[in-house]
Amino acid sequence: MRYSPAALALSLLVAVSASGISAGETRADPRAVALEAQGKAALAAGDTQAAIDAFEAALTVDPSYSALYVDLADVARTEGLQGKAIRYYREAQERDPKNIAAISGEGEALLARGAVEKARANLAKLEDLCGDDCAATRQLAAAIANGPRVLTAEAGTSDRPVAQN
Repeated sequence: MRYSPAALALSLLVAVSASGISAGETRADPRAVALEAQGKAALAAGDTQAAIDAFEAALTVDPSYSALYVDLADVARTEGLQGKAIRYYREAQERDPKNIAAISGEGEALLARGAVEKARANLAKLEDLCGDDCAATRQLAAAIANGPRVLTAEAGTSDRPVAQN
């Protein structure tokens, strides 16, 4: 009984300070931001492996920096690894469900794999989040209108005879 008021006051203090911490925006570690910039510069120079290394190093420094997952997904898409890109985009969306770049990028990667209906679901999410005038919405809508960029077995057939080795 003697410790009840002190315990109550302490628990109230912990609850108030914990809610204040979680309510504030988390800022990325400056070292992670610098590594991200280094990765983007490497990607612009065409060195995808150096970009991946920099982005992964930045994730090691600050695993909560969700923009890095979008960066890694973009690199995976440039290398033609759509499945890996989708996984990174989904990781970014788990951390930030309203991440427009992740939703748009995932939609384009899904479209590249031929999943048109799933890409349309991402387009609907984008329309809900930022409307029809949003650049990401327009870009994904245009990509869907152009159709998937996959080559089917039927489209790859030709009339030329196949030569044996």
